[in-house]
Amino acid sequence: MRLIQRQEIWILTAQGWALFLAVSAAAIFFIVHNLYPFLAVNSPIKSADALVIDGWISDYALAQAAAEFHTGSYHQIFTIGSKIEQGFYLSEYNNFAEIAASTLSKLGVPEEKLIVVPAFNVVRDRTNASAVALLQHISDKNLPIKSINLFTTDAHARRSWLIFKKIFAPKIQVGIISAKPQDYDVQKWWNSSQGVRVVISEAIAYVYARLVNWQL
Repeated sequence: MRLIQRQEIWILTAQGWALFLAVSAAAIFFIVHNLYPFLAVNSPIKSADALVIDGWISDYALAQAAAEFHTGSYHQIFTIGSKIEQGFYLSEYNNFAEIAASTLSKLGVPEEKLIVVPAFNVVRDRTNASAVALLQHISDKNLPIKSINLFTTDAHARRSWLIFKKIFAPKIQVGIISAKPQDYDVQKWWNSSQGVRVVISEAIAYVYARLVNWQL
C-alpha cells in the first residue's frame, strides 16, 4: 500500500509572478478609483412627476434636495424613512420621514407639496420597506405618477436605485440623484476613515442587494 507519491506541478516563474502582481495592482487601482463614482450614481429622469427623499440623510443633503425641488418641475415631494432609533422619547417626530419633511419645510419647500410616507417597522432591509410603503401609498391614493427621482446620499445611491427600480417596475420609472458628501473628499475617499467605512460597506450591501429578489 502506497501512502505518498511523487507529483509534478506547475508554478509561476519570476516573470509570471511579476506579470501577475502588475495585473493585480492595476486591477486594484482601477477599482479604488472607480468604485465611488459607480456607487454614487446620478441618473435623474427629466421632468419626473415627483421627488422622493430618503428621510435619514443629513441636513446638508436635505438642503441639496430642497434646491433640486426648486429647480425641477416636480408636482410633489415624498419623504420616506423608518422609525428613528435614538432620541425617540425626546423628539416630537416618530420617524425619519417626518423629520425630513419638517426640515424641508424650514428650507422653503411648500408644505402642500410635502407628503410623508413612513416605512413599515422592520429591523432589516429598510430601503426595501420604504419602497414598498411608497408604492402602496401611490396605489392606494391612485396618484397619477409615472416617474420619480429618488434623492439619497453618497454611495448609497446605486443600491437604493436598484431596489426601487425592481419594486416600481414596470409601472413607474425611477431616476436617481446622489447628494454630495461634505465629510470626506470623494476623489480620495480611501484617505478618510469615514470614506472607507461608507464606500466599502455600501459596496458589500450592493452585492447583497444584487443577490436578493426585491419584487413584491
